[in-house]
Amino acid sequence: MSQTDLRLSLLSSWLNQYFGQEVNVSLICGDASFRRYFKLTVNNSHYIVADSPITLVPIAPFIAIAKAYRQAGVLVPEIVHYCLAQGFVLQTNVGDEQLLSILQNDNVTAYYQQALDLLVPITGVTQYHDADGNIQSLPYYDSVFVEKELTIFTEWLIGAHLQYDLSQVERVMLKDSFQLLIANVEAQPKMGMHRDFHSRNLLINHDIPGLERLGVIDFQDAVMGPVTYDAVSLLRDCYVRWPEEIVNSLMRYHYDLAIKHGLVEPNVDYFVYQQWFDLMGLQRHIKAAGIFARLKLRDGKAGYMADIPLTLQYIVDIAGRYPALKSLSDWVEQVVLPKVLAKNSTLEGGL
Repeated sequence: MSQTDLRLSLLSSWLNQYFGQEVNVSLICGDASFRRYFKLTVNNSHYIVADSPITLVPIAPFIAIAKAYRQAGVLVPEIVHYCLAQGFVLQTNVGDEQLLSILQNDNVTAYYQQALDLLVPITGVTQYHDADGNIQSLPYYDSVFVEKELTIFTEWLIGAHLQYDLSQVERVMLKDSFQLLIANVEAQPKMGMHRDFHSRNLLINHDIPGLERLGVIDFQDAVMGPVTYDAVSLLRDCYVRWPEEIVNSLMRYHYDLAIKHGLVEPNVDYFVYQQWFDLMGLQRHIKAAGIFARLKLRDGKAGYMADIPLTLQYIVDIAGRYPALKSLSDWVEQVVLPKVLAKNSTLEGGL
């Protein structure tokens, strides 16, 4: 029996014992980590169960943050039962449909405004109760954290995937660019941050008749971080790109929200906020491009390779607006993006 089948057998036995009857699960998907998700229906109630190998993906953060988010009024799965020893989490189902699947140019503004509204209570979650009931603070998304994420790009995309040797000039350019992005993180006010807030992690919920709400998932990596991070994660999504006029309007919407709720000081003008937003997005897209390459090379998840060109195009376009980052924009456009497209073409041809 394979390790995967063994875990499924253990999971089924655990569920059967909890419900006092034999239940059947069906695989929904895995995600970018080593988790798998299954759905099941028992006595007309719908559930999701996560299978998280504890040596690879601990479940305690998910359980703790889920409780904290629910207390803050965010619609997240309710934890019904869990097994710390095996890494199983039984939870309520807050939606079967990803927001991404229904978005179009004519409805994205309304849905994204609703999503941005959710960031107000999320920013207020800065602590949680651990398994022993002790109050813990969220980890800080600080300069060390950010620098470590940025190195994923050079290690996994540039080095491991493209097998490209950086020149000394290129190394200096990247170091200077990264330092600017790190300084941008340090300049922003810090608050509770989901850290993976985008349209694939927002689900359409119809539990209340006549009311469509957004359920939030994949929040276990929450940290204390910059005010613009979650907003740019949503508006400049790694998986879909919206027209600039829509993004700009929603950026302004988030800025006004941040001012209204005291997330940003009133003396911070929109120009400063927009620069925070732009550079924060660059940091996230640089990191994401590296992670997508790592998912293929280390974890065998090749599907994310198709998302790398969009993340790189964001870097080209946004970095090109700032003189201090123009060299980064040119380099990605002239060197990295062509090599990635050529590599992707070769990989597709081999399928």
